Amino acid sequence: MKSAVCDIVHKMSDKWCLEERAPVVEDSAGDPIVKDTQPPPPVSEDGCLSIVVLGASGDLAKKKTFPALFNLYRQGFLQSHEVYIFGYARTKISDDDLRDRIRGYLTPNKNTAEGHTEDVSKFLQLIKYVCGSYDAAEGFQCLDKEISEHEISRNSIEGSSRRLFYLALPPSVYPPVCKMIKTYCMNKSDLGGWTRIVVEKPFGRDLESAEHLSNQIGELFEEPQIYRIDHYLGKELVQNLLVLRFANRFFLPSWNRDNISSVQIVFREDFGTEGRGGYFDQYGIIRDIIQNHLLQVLCLVAMEKPISLKPEHIRDEKVKVLQSVAPLNDEEVVLGQYDGYLDDPTVPAGSNTPTFATMVLRIHNERWEGVPFVLKAGKALESRKAEIRIQFKEVPGDIFKCQKQGRNEFVIRLQPSEAMYMKLTVKKPGLEMSTAQSELDLSYGQRYQDVTIPEAYERLILDTIRGDQQHFVRRDELKAAWEIFTPLLHRIDKSELKSVSYKPGSRGPEEADELLKKVGYVQTHGYTWIPPTL
Repeated sequence: MKSAVCDIVHKMSDKWCLEERAPVVEDSAGDPIVKDTQPPPPVSEDGCLSIVVLGASGDLAKKKTFPALFNLYRQGFLQSHEVYIFGYARTKISDDDLRDRIRGYLTPNKNTAEGHTEDVSKFLQLIKYVCGSYDAAEGFQCLDKEISEHEISRNSIEGSSRRLFYLALPPSVYPPVCKMIKTYCMNKSDLGGWTRIVVEKPFGRDLESAEHLSNQIGELFEEPQIYRIDHYLGKELVQNLLVLRFANRFFLPSWNRDNISSVQIVFREDFGTEGRGGYFDQYGIIRDIIQNHLLQVLCLVAMEKPISLKPEHIRDEKVKVLQSVAPLNDEEVVLGQYDGYLDDPTVPAGSNTPTFATMVLRIHNERWEGVPFVLKAGKALESRKAEIRIQFKEVPGDIFKCQKQGRNEFVIRLQPSEAMYMKLTVKKPGLEMSTAQSELDLSYGQRYQDVTIPEAYERLILDTIRGDQQHFVRRDELKAAWEIFTPLLHRIDKSELKSVSYKPGSRGPEEADELLKKVGYVQTHGYTWIPPTL
């Protein structure tokens, strides 16, 4: 076969075009070989890494961001010869002042106590502080100067360096900060280097404000440069959802409306606002927890299998779920506010802001039609936990007469005491044929005693450095999420939907339990899951 160029005629828009294919050559046996016309592999990322924590003097930075960076450093994911960390804020403090503020939050875990003090000292020496305003050029020019001097000192080729900006700041200052970064602090070219920004929730208050914020940031940075962080996506058990669903044969035929009666995604806290009432009242439990954290978990529970593990393929499937959610029905929403919330002097008098909400989402597609997805979150409740509870339908033709004991449930405990357990009906030991509820249990604290489960922020910051956006929220995903909740939130803001009171330390409003019964959830009586002890 002679060397040739194979052409193909195809239609583009309304015109037919001639497309040139790769030249075909023959090997020694006479078989055709198509020459590789793929682009060359990307330049390896070997330039020095600068991590800038904006809002470095705030609570989020010292309690979450810096401890996560320290744990990545201690585990070897951040090397002292390539990384340097810059703190930036308006507070006028020195490098040592910032290090002293952080030091107490870098606590050892059970597997890292040995050598901890030395690791802390070495890590803190990698931190430099720059003081400046969030909307003025001088501070960011100074920040860029410090970063550039560090890059030069490490003999980093211009354009190969990597700059990561973590905005541990209120969303109101995202636009001016992003504008300053874009104007003064970008990596100068693209010889394997990059500039990326990490933004924290809340991403707006409703659809309009979220889109406005997205437009402002989108004018400055491309979507692959923007990492909208939701720390729930970094939790170990949330990370396990795709593996559970798509790597286990026995789940594949049962994960649908034919077998599943209801799905609950629950978040409970056993404390109130604790001095943060003024901040919390601006958002409420729906904006703070349900619209982001619980909805992200719902997507992973309900999505179809992606064609691969590439981030965009996974995020495509999540968006399809959100676009299939029907408008919320007011009759399937219960709002609550715990007694004593209004006693907080920082909370406006007569506030209708819910500290508790239970709502039913309906997904109109072939897999989930008719299955209620119950999202429930609240403060000042009887316990602290976050879990996914998947309840299966009753066994048809129950010859053991055991349905009153409860249905099969698959429970994924996200926090605390990470675990997965399946509630089963089994025979009680003994001479009589009687049944009881028990469980098949995978408790992480017992099964993985020698494994330290990473904090969510550790995983997500590492993903950002690696350029993996799988566990971050894409812009169209954010828009679809706000489209679900914005009409409800506007009615709450106008006090068209009222919050009912509930006692601190309770399960929440009784109306929430009545809603669960109404949509078909059957509560198990006489059974309590007890975490195994070591």
